[in-house]
Amino acid sequence: MTQRQQWGIVAGIVLLLAGVLAAGVHFLGDELFPVSVGSKAPPIEGVTLDGKKMPKTLADYKDKVVLLNVWATWCEPCRDTLPVYTELARQYAARGLKVYALSVDEDARAIEPFLEENDIQVPVLLDTNAQVAEGALGVRVMPTSYLIDRRGVVRHVHEGAMGDTASLLQRYRGEIEALLAE
Repeated sequence: MTQRQQWGIVAGIVLLLAGVLAAGVHFLGDELFPVSVGSKAPPIEGVTLDGKKMPKTLADYKDKVVLLNVWATWCEPCRDTLPVYTELARQYAARGLKVYALSVDEDARAIEPFLEENDIQVPVLLDTNAQVAEGALGVRVMPTSYLIDRRGVVRHVHEGAMGDTASLLQRYRGEIEALLAE
Protein backbone atom coordinates (compact mmCIF):
# COMPACT_ATOMS: atom_id res chain seq x y z
CA MET A 1 0.00 0.00 0.00
CA THR A 2 1.42 3.37 -0.96
CA GLN A 3 1.69 6.29 1.41
CA ARG A 4 -0.94 8.14 -0.65
CA GLN A 5 -3.39 5.25 -0.19
CA GLN A 6 -2.65 5.14 3.54
CA TRP A 7 -3.39 8.85 3.81
CA GLY A 8 -6.62 8.32 1.86
CA ILE A 9 -7.72 5.72 4.39
CA VAL A 10 -6.76 7.97 7.31
CA ALA A 11 -8.69 10.84 5.72
CA GLY A 12 -11.72 8.57 5.32
CA ILE A 13 -11.61 7.60 8.98
CA VAL A 14 -11.25 11.23 10.04
CA LEU A 15 -14.20 12.09 7.80
CA LEU A 16 -16.33 9.43 9.44
CA LEU A 17 -15.37 10.48 12.95
CA ALA A 18 -15.93 14.15 12.27
CA GLY A 19 -19.71 13.68 12.27
CA VAL A 20 -20.26 15.75 9.15
CA LEU A 21 -23.60 16.93 7.77
CA ALA A 22 -26.58 14.62 7.41
CA ALA A 23 -26.27 12.11 4.59
CA GLY A 24 -28.03 12.44 1.27
CA VAL A 25 -28.04 8.64 1.09
CA HIS A 26 -29.14 6.41 3.92
CA PHE A 27 -29.46 2.76 4.84
CA LEU A 28 -33.08 1.68 5.15
CA GLY A 29 -32.57 -1.43 7.29
CA ASP A 30 -32.13 -1.88 11.01
CA GLU A 31 -28.89 -3.84 10.76
CA LEU A 32 -25.57 -2.75 9.37
CA PHE A 33 -23.62 -5.45 7.56
CA PRO A 34 -20.73 -5.59 5.14
CA VAL A 35 -21.70 -6.51 1.62
CA SER A 36 -19.92 -9.46 0.07
CA VAL A 37 -20.17 -11.58 -3.07
CA GLY A 38 -23.38 -13.60 -2.98
CA SER A 39 -25.22 -11.32 -0.56
CA LYS A 40 -28.32 -9.33 -1.44
CA ALA A 41 -27.64 -5.69 -2.23
CA PRO A 42 -28.51 -3.57 0.82
CA PRO A 43 -31.71 -1.54 0.46
CA ILE A 44 -30.27 1.96 0.12
CA GLU A 45 -31.97 4.87 -1.53
CA GLY A 46 -30.32 8.04 -2.55
CA VAL A 47 -30.36 11.69 -3.36
CA THR A 48 -28.29 12.68 -6.36
CA LEU A 49 -25.88 15.59 -6.48
CA ASP A 50 -28.51 17.72 -8.20
CA GLY A 51 -30.98 17.05 -5.37
CA LYS A 52 -33.19 14.53 -7.17
CA LYS A 53 -34.31 11.53 -5.19
CA MET A 54 -33.77 8.18 -6.87
CA PRO A 55 -37.10 6.59 -7.77
CA LYS A 56 -36.07 3.16 -6.43
CA THR A 57 -33.55 1.67 -4.06
CA LEU A 58 -30.55 0.04 -5.71
CA ALA A 59 -31.83 -3.35 -4.57
CA ASP A 60 -35.03 -2.77 -6.61
CA TYR A 61 -33.28 -2.55 -9.99
CA LYS A 62 -33.92 -6.23 -10.59
CA ASP A 63 -34.28 -5.76 -14.33
CA LYS A 64 -30.89 -4.02 -14.50
CA VAL A 65 -27.29 -4.81 -13.71
CA VAL A 66 -26.03 -2.17 -11.26
CA LEU A 67 -22.48 -0.94 -10.84
CA LEU A 68 -22.03 1.09 -7.65
CA ASN A 69 -18.67 2.81 -7.16
CA VAL A 70 -17.78 4.33 -3.77
CA TRP A 71 -15.36 7.21 -4.20
CA ALA A 72 -14.27 10.68 -3.08
CA THR A 73 -12.54 13.61 -4.76
CA TRP A 74 -9.68 13.45 -2.20
CA CYS A 75 -8.95 9.78 -3.08
CA GLU A 76 -6.33 9.76 -5.86
CA PRO A 77 -7.05 6.18 -7.07
CA CYS A 78 -10.76 7.10 -7.14
CA ARG A 79 -10.03 10.15 -9.26
CA ASP A 80 -7.99 8.01 -11.66
CA THR A 81 -10.61 5.27 -12.09
CA LEU A 82 -13.89 7.20 -12.08
CA PRO A 83 -13.72 7.97 -15.84
CA VAL A 84 -13.83 4.19 -16.45
CA TYR A 85 -17.35 4.09 -14.99
CA THR A 86 -18.50 6.83 -17.36
CA GLU A 87 -17.19 4.77 -20.28
CA LEU A 88 -18.94 1.63 -19.02
CA ALA A 89 -22.20 3.54 -18.53
CA ARG A 90 -22.01 4.87 -22.09
CA GLN A 91 -21.20 1.46 -23.53
CA TYR A 92 -23.76 -0.66 -21.65
CA ALA A 93 -26.68 1.59 -20.65
CA ALA A 94 -28.81 0.52 -23.61
CA ARG A 95 -28.28 -3.14 -22.65
CA GLY A 96 -29.39 -2.69 -19.05
CA LEU A 97 -26.46 -1.38 -16.96
CA LYS A 98 -27.09 1.34 -14.36
CA VAL A 99 -23.96 3.01 -12.96
CA TYR A 100 -23.91 5.10 -9.78
CA ALA A 101 -21.05 6.84 -8.03
CA LEU A 102 -21.51 7.09 -4.25
CA SER A 103 -19.48 10.06 -3.00
CA VAL A 104 -18.30 10.22 0.59
CA ASP A 105 -17.01 13.78 0.19
CA GLU A 106 -18.01 15.81 3.25
CA ASP A 107 -18.41 18.94 1.14
CA ALA A 108 -20.62 18.30 -1.88
CA ARG A 109 -19.37 21.57 -3.43
CA ALA A 110 -16.06 19.82 -4.26
CA ILE A 111 -17.80 17.19 -6.37
CA GLU A 112 -19.34 19.15 -9.24
CA PRO A 113 -16.13 20.91 -10.36
CA PHE A 114 -14.34 17.56 -10.38
CA LEU A 115 -17.09 15.93 -12.45
CA GLU A 116 -17.05 18.75 -14.99
CA GLU A 117 -13.27 18.85 -15.22
CA ASN A 118 -13.10 15.09 -15.87
CA ASP A 119 -16.30 14.76 -17.96
CA ILE A 120 -17.85 12.26 -15.54
CA GLN A 121 -21.36 11.40 -16.73
CA VAL A 122 -22.81 9.06 -14.08
CA PRO A 123 -25.35 9.92 -11.37
CA VAL A 124 -23.61 10.82 -8.12
CA LEU A 125 -25.27 9.85 -4.86
CA LEU A 126 -24.31 11.75 -1.71
CA ASP A 127 -23.11 9.98 1.43
CA THR A 128 -21.48 12.90 3.24
CA ASN A 129 -21.19 11.14 6.58
CA ALA A 130 -20.18 7.78 5.01
CA GLN A 131 -23.10 6.05 6.74
CA VAL A 132 -23.81 3.89 3.71
CA ALA A 133 -20.18 3.36 2.68
CA GLU A 134 -18.90 2.46 6.12
CA GLY A 135 -22.04 0.94 7.63
CA ALA A 136 -24.33 -0.63 5.07
CA LEU A 137 -21.64 -1.54 2.53
CA GLY A 138 -18.71 -2.13 4.88
CA VAL A 139 -16.22 -0.31 2.65
CA ARG A 140 -12.66 -0.87 3.87
CA VAL A 141 -10.65 0.49 0.95
CA MET A 142 -11.21 3.36 -1.46
CA PRO A 143 -12.34 3.04 -4.17
CA THR A 144 -14.66 0.06 -3.81
CA SER A 145 -17.11 -1.06 -6.48
CA TYR A 146 -20.02 -3.48 -6.44
CA LEU A 147 -21.54 -5.25 -9.43
CA ILE A 148 -25.11 -6.32 -8.67
CA ASP A 149 -27.00 -8.72 -10.92
CA ARG A 150 -30.60 -8.47 -12.13
CA ARG A 151 -31.83 -10.37 -9.05
CA GLY A 152 -30.25 -7.84 -6.68
CA VAL A 153 -27.36 -10.13 -5.69
CA VAL A 154 -23.82 -8.76 -5.34
CA ARG A 155 -21.72 -10.72 -7.81
CA HIS A 156 -18.40 -8.85 -7.75
CA VAL A 157 -16.70 -6.60 -5.20
CA HIS A 158 -13.57 -4.71 -6.24
CA GLU A 159 -11.52 -3.01 -3.54
CA GLY A 160 -8.81 -0.49 -4.33
CA ALA A 161 -7.25 0.48 -7.63
CA MET A 162 -6.98 -2.52 -9.96
CA GLY A 163 -4.32 -1.50 -12.46
CA ASP A 164 -4.33 0.79 -15.45
CA THR A 165 -7.44 2.01 -17.24
CA ALA A 166 -7.21 -0.52 -20.08
CA SER A 167 -6.98 -3.54 -17.75
CA LEU A 168 -9.72 -2.14 -15.53
CA LEU A 169 -12.04 -1.68 -18.52
CA GLN A 170 -11.26 -5.17 -19.80
CA ARG A 171 -12.01 -6.76 -16.42
CA TYR A 172 -15.29 -4.89 -15.95
CA ARG A 173 -16.42 -5.52 -19.52
CA GLY A 174 -16.02 -9.26 -19.05
CA GLU A 175 -17.98 -9.25 -15.79
CA ILE A 176 -20.69 -6.93 -17.12
CA GLU A 177 -21.08 -8.92 -20.35
CA ALA A 178 -21.57 -12.11 -18.31
CA LEU A 179 -24.16 -10.50 -16.02
CA LEU A 180 -26.06 -8.91 -18.92
CA ALA A 181 -26.19 -12.29 -20.68
CA GLU A 182 -27.94 -13.96 -17.71
